[in-house]
Amino acid sequence: MALSSVLMLGGVASAQKVAFEEYDLDNGMHVILHQDPSAPVAITSVMYHVGSKDERPDRTGFAHFFEHLLFEGTENIKRGEWFKIVTANGGVNNANTSDDRTYYYEVFPSNNLELALWMESERLLHPVINKIGVDTQNEVVKEEKRTRMDNQPYGRFQAVVKENLFKKHPYRWATIGSMEHLDAATLEEFQAFNKKFYIPNNAVLVVAGDFKKDEAKKWIAQYFGTIPKGAPIKREQFIEEPITETIKARFEDNNIQIPAIVAAYRTPSMKTRDARVLDLISSYLSDGKSSKLYKKIVDDKKIALQVGAFSNSQEDYGMYILYGLPMGQNSPTDILKEIDEEITKLQTELISEKDYQKLQNKFDNNFVSSNASIEGIAENLATYYLLYGDINLINTEIEMIHSITREEIRDVAKKYLNPNQRLVLDYVPAAEKAK
Repeated sequence: MALSSVLMLGGVASAQKVAFEEYDLDNGMHVILHQDPSAPVAITSVMYHVGSKDERPDRTGFAHFFEHLLFEGTENIKRGEWFKIVTANGGVNNANTSDDRTYYYEVFPSNNLELALWMESERLLHPVINKIGVDTQNEVVKEEKRTRMDNQPYGRFQAVVKENLFKKHPYRWATIGSMEHLDAATLEEFQAFNKKFYIPNNAVLVVAGDFKKDEAKKWIAQYFGTIPKGAPIKREQFIEEPITETIKARFEDNNIQIPAIVAAYRTPSMKTRDARVLDLISSYLSDGKSSKLYKKIVDDKKIALQVGAFSNSQEDYGMYILYGLPMGQNSPTDILKEIDEEITKLQTELISEKDYQKLQNKFDNNFVSSNASIEGIAENLATYYLLYGDINLINTEIEMIHSITREEIRDVAKKYLNPNQRLVLDYVPAAEKAK
């Protein structure tokens, strides 16, 4: 173990720093360039600072809907041609949406960088938002919701957690939103959403990979520099009152046969140091079969089929979620009792030096892995700039992880993971009657 630790730390120390150049266009679009000639490919990505938290309570799902809608076509790319152009030129592309942002990207052979920049500028400047596109993507999103949530075992548990943990903040609704809201929306409302949020001064453009910098800058100025600046976006701040007593909730799922117990805590912004500590705690408790919860509850005591924990950190708040599925005649309450015992140990005792070093090794490995591909670097650069407000974290965040002490792990567990600060959710089969 000592040898592996030395080798891992040495690898992280010698890992090449991610070099980048950043600048602003006159219209407010932020540009980040990262050159890497190791492979003849280049990624073009645009991250917009718009997610489900920017929606109206009676029009949820718009941000995710636009992730689909803006592949419909532009004034110069006919409907249905977007993916054909990409594949015909040796590229791949995709997009994804969170509560905080929407991200689009293309990976092309290096000689097609200009094509990628033109296509992303077309998405921003000349989108075609009409009834046929809205109606088509409405059905696509409905099918996605049916597949991923409505008909998926345990598919709604995170949405139920959100609606119970948040009372004021828009994080309280699911990113995919309400199908009723999308059905009720007018074409003019979709067009207004695009006009408000899809503007250059609400976006960051990243070009990463094998390209000539002067050439890229010329094309960026040509295709993005002339796009008009949008009106400044005024965002409302939503402050949640602290949770001071246990929130109890119950949800019945038609798609499951085994009940689950969920304990969830509202946590601070991902920008905070405490959020990083909670990430370490999550790894300590449930990352892999040698983790504390899995080894104790699943392997040794055999009272659960599965246990887990994860920290979902976001721009304004986060969620720390623990869950378990009981085995045989054991109850969800039995699992929660065992989980609470491990949390109490975290709050009152220091984790061992061996476990502490294991955590450091895991996060060193995660750090290297996250920047191991051009796609990963591009998304990290955009995320650190747009959501964290500190692009240099792509190189320095691991230093913060290394500086977290065992005492901090104990103190952060004591600060956030108390029974009176959480939601306890009974997630049960629909046929099970309330006791």
